Amino acid sequence: MVQFIRKRFVYILIDLLLVLLSYVLVVLIKGGHFSGYFSPRYTNPLLIFLAIWLGVSWVFRKYAFGDYNRVKRLLFYIIVSNFLILGTVSILVYFLNTFYPSRLLVLGTVTMATFLELGIGVVYHFVRVAQVHGEPVDHEYVALKKHKLNGNGRYEAREPEPLRPLPDSFAGLITREAGVEAADFIRRHNCFGEKEILVLVTSNPFNVMAQSNGYHKYIINLRRINDIRYINKFFETVNESLPDHGYYTCCVETKDMRKQRLFRKYPFPVNFLYYYFVDFPMKRVMPKLRITRRLYFMLTRGQNRVVTRAETLGRLMSCGFRIVDEDYIGNLCYITTEKIKIPAYDPDPSYGPLIRLKRVGRDGEIIRVYKMRTMHPFAEYLQEYIYEHYDLDDGGKFSNDFRISTQGRVMRKLWIDELPMLINWMKGEMKLVGVRPISKQYFSLYSEEHRRLRIKHKPGLVPPYYADLPKTLEEIEESERRYLLTWEKHPFMTDWKYFWKAMVNIVFRKARSK
Repeated sequence: MVQFIRKRFVYILIDLLLVLLSYVLVVLIKGGHFSGYFSPRYTNPLLIFLAIWLGVSWVFRKYAFGDYNRVKRLLFYIIVSNFLILGTVSILVYFLNTFYPSRLLVLGTVTMATFLELGIGVVYHFVRVAQVHGEPVDHEYVALKKHKLNGNGRYEAREPEPLRPLPDSFAGLITREAGVEAADFIRRHNCFGEKEILVLVTSNPFNVMAQSNGYHKYIINLRRINDIRYINKFFETVNESLPDHGYYTCCVETKDMRKQRLFRKYPFPVNFLYYYFVDFPMKRVMPKLRITRRLYFMLTRGQNRVVTRAETLGRLMSCGFRIVDEDYIGNLCYITTEKIKIPAYDPDPSYGPLIRLKRVGRDGEIIRVYKMRTMHPFAEYLQEYIYEHYDLDDGGKFSNDFRISTQGRVMRKLWIDELPMLINWMKGEMKLVGVRPISKQYFSLYSEEHRRLRIKHKPGLVPPYYADLPKTLEEIEESERRYLLTWEKHPFMTDWKYFWKAMVNIVFRKARSK
């Protein structure tokens, strides 16, 4: 109850400041003697105006906008409340002669305040949606670990994994450094003797090379990945120091965990202001832009950097590891991996806002498709992992895809992420209408017959998916097959028909890239 009252008080205070700011801006635009607009002739009507503003806004639930889950509902209440405020004040001004302010001052203040409220309201809505509520745990992944399908097709509880012995010297060290739960997590997958285990608390890959000596089969690093300057170099060194099927356990404070920690650390609204106007620009934006990347690492030396769960898993898999297990312990996510191959040594990983993704083109050639980044860095390496742990959603996309960032979901909804593909169209690698350019992993899900048909044609900017709106992978394959066979007989008319049908679905049925 106290928190509810405090939030409403903050909303009212911010709204009053916006109204006063709007009043001052309109006065400056209107011109004249500024001090005259704060004389008793205007001050008294202004106080009545503010009282009306607060009363109508409260009655029509404008200050409950933090409870609305849809941005349309939020905007509706702001517009309706302000329209009624304008109507009430207009009656007093024009019929009862209660007010003396000019029409421009009244109309301008209401209009200006409305636009400010709409802008701030939309920003706050997306900020609140992005906020982490409860424990930042992938509940679906945890459910898959704790349950299994029985013979009747129903989920039943799995037997808990037995805790394997851990040498006393290492058990005490790990418990002191990371706690009992972290030690128990490591015990789940330990099947090695004392001489085969290496426990480190380091961010320097040199320490891995110096102490591994090539015979350790299980390397455990209790230093957060967030404090490692060259993360991939460190993982590559661990990979080189392990034999095939050796194990590596690490820990990370994910982006969501960091956000939750900062929101608990500072009171409202300081936590919002600090996270979104200080921490986010410095820790999330600066490292991803070429012009600020060097400055960021010069200032921070790579310490306490923000790393998402998707980026962590993607980096590990790109460096030749298979994800064996992960668990959320305290404010860290612990991950156990198995070495299954040598690192990819990708010299040009996709990290900035504009990325080039490897996609299957005509004749099976791999082309680099330009897109705006909507997924977290290194998320492209998780395609197979996601397919193993998550189901395909309607439209052939992965359900509950944690690889997609918050701003990425907005860009996909507005089609902003697709615009750079015009570069591939101008280069002749794609055409206007055609099958979707897909990854090798997704391409492998199709039947062999459809794969042969697909690589005879260029991929397109507007896929037949938006014309037919299929829901399952089989329906997508049938939709593409029908389009390609028809195109081979009547190329121009087929593309003409599919283009306009897709446009109708996009504009009127709100079909969007997922």
